[in-house]
Amino acid sequence: MSSNTASPVWSPVIQPAGRLSQVNEYYFSQKLREITQMKAQGARVLNLGIGSPDLPPDESTLQVLIEHCRDTSSHAYQSYNGIPELRQAFARWYQRWFGVSLNPDREVLPLIGSKEGIMHIAMTYLEPGDEALAPNPGYPTYRSAMLLTGAKVKSYALEARNGWLPDLDALARQDLSRVKLMWLNYPHMPTGAVASRSFLKNWWPLPANMASCCATTTLTALS
Repeated sequence: MSSNTASPVWSPVIQPAGRLSQVNEYYFSQKLREITQMKAQGARVLNLGIGSPDLPPDESTLQVLIEHCRDTSSHAYQSYNGIPELRQAFARWYQRWFGVSLNPDREVLPLIGSKEGIMHIAMTYLEPGDEALAPNPGYPTYRSAMLLTGAKVKSYALEARNGWLPDLDALARQDLSRVKLMWLNYPHMPTGAVASRSFLKNWWPLPANMASCCATTTLTALS
């Protein structure tokens, strides 16, 4: 006996939060899926996308990792701020490359990646009704993190004629009264442009009496 009853259309019992409708699939996730499909069809693809490392660590590094994997004290939960030796190494790196002195106990926090830090900063400072500035073109995670907080994203244009630096005069002519956070990223992703010392000394476009902050990221620096 056959039945002509149509199969029910499946829908989730618990609907996802409405804020998820504000963001799309991560850009690079989509592109990597497309590359996988192209390879399955026999295409040879030169991937110039996210800059994933293609060289192994030095042999001495691998040996240290092996030694610590065999250390039974290495397999417990780690501390919330990383081991002191790692934070100290980060502080030395910043001093060596940027001439910046950091207190490894109060000013260095290891993360699992830039997305974690960007999301934490956005959730800490932004809420519905706030506005935040993000570069265009720029790292897609800035926009996604800000939208998830309920804040409004205001894009500021970066153009080749300006060396991929913000047009400070154009920004100054905008209504920035609700801006609470501005993202700045140099060396710039995706162009690789570098901000000059003079620009970094004078770039802040917001009035001095506004309660705003700037978050800078060096996503591509010496990676």
